[in-house]
Amino acid sequence: MKNQVWKKKSQVSSLFFTNPGKPWQPDLNNQPAKVQLHFEASLSAGNLLPSFQPRSLYQYRYSLAVQLQHSSTASPWGAGLQAEALIRLQPLRREPGGEELLQLQIHDLKAQHQPAEERSQDSTGGSPVDIALSPEAQAELQQPVLISWNSGKVKAFYGNEAENILISNLKRGIISLFQLQSHAGTTVEEDASGSCQVTYTVSNHSVTKTKDLLSCSKPKSGFSSTNKIFGVEWQPSSRTQYVVKENLLQSVLAEESHVVAPALRSRSGIKISSRQQLQLVSPAMPGPAELSGQSLKDVLAGTGTRPQPLGMASLPFRRVCTHCPSLRAFLKAFDRQRVRTDTSKVATTWQFQRFIQLLRSARKRDVLQLLRRAPEETRPFLVEAAVAAQSVASLAALSDFLDFSQEPKSLLEKFLYTAAFSPRPSGELLHLVLDKLDGKQLAPEIWETGIVAVGSLVGKLCQQKLCGLQVVERGVEAILRGLRGAEEEPEVVISLLALGNARLPETIPTLLEHAEDGPTAVTTAATSALQRFPAPHISSKVKRVMRRIFHQKRKSYDKTCRLAAAEILLDNHPLPMDVINILLATSEMETEVATFLLLKVQNRLRDHHHLARKIMKDIMEDPRINNYNFFSKVGISSSFSGPLAVTQDLTSTFGLDLLFLEGGFLRKSVSDFSLLSHGQRLRAAQVTFEAQGMESMMGESLSEGEEEPELMAGMSATFFDVQLRPVIFFQGYTDLMAKVLLSSGEPTSVVRGNLLLMDHLQVIPLQSGLQVTVKLQGGLGLDISADMDVSIWEQELKTSVNARGSFAMDFQAELDSPFLQATLRSQTEVETSIHFDTKLRFSSSPVLMCLQLREEQVPYREVLTVSQAAGSRSSTARKGRHGTVPGREFALHQTNSKLCNLLLTAEKE
Repeated sequence: MKNQVWKKKSQVSSLFFTNPGKPWQPDLNNQPAKVQLHFEASLSAGNLLPSFQPRSLYQYRYSLAVQLQHSSTASPWGAGLQAEALIRLQPLRREPGGEELLQLQIHDLKAQHQPAEERSQDSTGGSPVDIALSPEAQAELQQPVLISWNSGKVKAFYGNEAENILISNLKRGIISLFQLQSHAGTTVEEDASGSCQVTYTVSNHSVTKTKDLLSCSKPKSGFSSTNKIFGVEWQPSSRTQYVVKENLLQSVLAEESHVVAPALRSRSGIKISSRQQLQLVSPAMPGPAELSGQSLKDVLAGTGTRPQPLGMASLPFRRVCTHCPSLRAFLKAFDRQRVRTDTSKVATTWQFQRFIQLLRSARKRDVLQLLRRAPEETRPFLVEAAVAAQSVASLAALSDFLDFSQEPKSLLEKFLYTAAFSPRPSGELLHLVLDKLDGKQLAPEIWETGIVAVGSLVGKLCQQKLCGLQVVERGVEAILRGLRGAEEEPEVVISLLALGNARLPETIPTLLEHAEDGPTAVTTAATSALQRFPAPHISSKVKRVMRRIFHQKRKSYDKTCRLAAAEILLDNHPLPMDVINILLATSEMETEVATFLLLKVQNRLRDHHHLARKIMKDIMEDPRINNYNFFSKVGISSSFSGPLAVTQDLTSTFGLDLLFLEGGFLRKSVSDFSLLSHGQRLRAAQVTFEAQGMESMMGESLSEGEEEPELMAGMSATFFDVQLRPVIFFQGYTDLMAKVLLSSGEPTSVVRGNLLLMDHLQVIPLQSGLQVTVKLQGGLGLDISADMDVSIWEQELKTSVNARGSFAMDFQAELDSPFLQATLRSQTEVETSIHFDTKLRFSSSPVLMCLQLREEQVPYREVLTVSQAAGSRSSTARKGRHGTVPGREFALHQTNSKLCNLLLTAEKE
């Protein structure tokens, strides 16, 4: 019988693999002409149910084809696996209710793989190569399994629980082909993919099962970044077609497809295709008699192998890397190793990611030894990697290593900020941060940084649906306790900013209370925190408080607070009367504030995705509102936003708000870089400069009821939706003069370090029982500095924000089977540098202002890899591309270009 099966190998290949020399592509849209389901209309419903006759032996020919391909290459390039076998199915027992106990056994399995070769885009590669199976694998493959089966439904599965996971999963994939029903409808079935929702459609000649792979529930075996922009897009599909004739399952064709790609870059995607086919070889042959026994347990015991009940869902398999470097080996050669510290270089970012992998598999004592032996200049880098690794061992080592009473403040801040930026923090990480902050006399900067970090960690844990953890409740209480016990205004401000990082709906009443009743700095922090909540949480109560602030119903507010309240009203499903009242109020405002607010309204009218665009557009049709009286303000304040770059997956935008005093001095500037992708928005960077108390220096009078603020200038920054601790340039006239006279001219470092932005692990069990593991890791090296230079004598103000960064992304898909391990990998790297400068000369009338945003040339590189290992043979092939995007200066708007020309020309003269 074996010879008869394999004599027809070429015919089998022709039937199952249309062209064995070329990668197979599934067609999930067209009905295969050879797969038909014939039903006799006159038969009763009971005769439509498949069954197997006792004392019979059924033989099916089974084939499997799996392909992994890079989607960015012009022609298919990747790894492929083909396998064929003979499946013998034998009924062992039938219950009176129709339930059958079947024995399934695999015979004569043969497998091939497509070799990975260094070849041109036009090449299709070499011929498939046979895979030699070890005697142990052949023996395990031939071990039979038992199925409890009733009219097409697999009720239970019995096998050897000590069997190799990959072989056991392959058998689950074959058993999954016997899971069907003969009537239309939607139900939940369990097979190798997990417990999934499936839909059956039945026509005169076919039964089709469509599986919703996104609905499948299975044991959790992966993780992902809390922000979906830094995650993976997964597009799966699955369809199976059956032929049943005269109550006998004749054939099955199952096709499955997955496209996985980084959300930020679909070009780096990988396509996974899987196809199984089962074909009855010949009519049933005589088989052994049914087993006798009073119960199922007795029948199972009578088989001799004593099989155990097993779950239908595939078991997750973890690949062991035998050649990966270890931290212990690194420590042996530590004195000869070099740790890079220039965060703006992509080589440093790659090294950062390699250290994360080293530390995730290391022991506590080795991590602790690394931290203690490292030179002082490399410790911040290693602390960042240990936090990003977030293993039990690395966190325990950090707990022992970091002494908050002795370590340099810069190292402690590095630890806290790295924790705050964690893409998927654990409860253990928050526990470590709280333990280090609790009950200690800390420097103000460390306490402030720690509190905003706690807020970020609490918020991200709640996004992971972990709000119920005791440590999360402890974190929230730590913030609120700090707020209640605050004796000075800066302490209140920091606690409110921490609540903004957490974004917990239950803290909104606390924020509203401080927004309405607090002094200017407190109101500013509270409204800033409220602006970070999504629209569903901006309730009518929130809007009532914002109306009272904007219209100053209870007391006078600083102009920046009123503007923030107006933005909350305009950005969260505003009522038409809110829009009208805000517009009407501009007629009574100072010229600069009115100009700024009206420009905000116009920006929203131009934004096609803005929630209030339609309402505002309808209101603007009323000539009583949209007229010269309202929109003829001629202040120099400005507000605009626009796209910087647009790709298939991502839109990056730049926005700039400039609010001036009536005398021409800058009150507040906000520069914002945001990312929009797949319906998600991320504030990648927002830097705010504020100067207050300048009115008295400029000889300006205050508005009625407005308190004279203290002379102050400072900066606050938000990166990747994490609000950082504000930085004060000077506070008070004496401090200003000291800073002017003693200024070193060096910019202030806003953030400098390495961040893990992408951290994704996903296990995709294919219906065939094979497993694909998707991994994504993306690191960012960042060096951002800012400076604000005030010249009293020359009456000039200069601000600058310089951002240098490097980005490295490693995306891979691993296929694991009993015969072949294959890995497709895409590595992308970019270096960039962006400069944003503002120059104002307020000695002129009107004030001259020049904004410059420029980007230096951007080098990039992408490397694609295909690696395969079968038995003792392995191969790796690579191809890549690289280039440089020229530098450019962005033309912000025409008026700005004219003013820059005037200022820069005068400066040269």
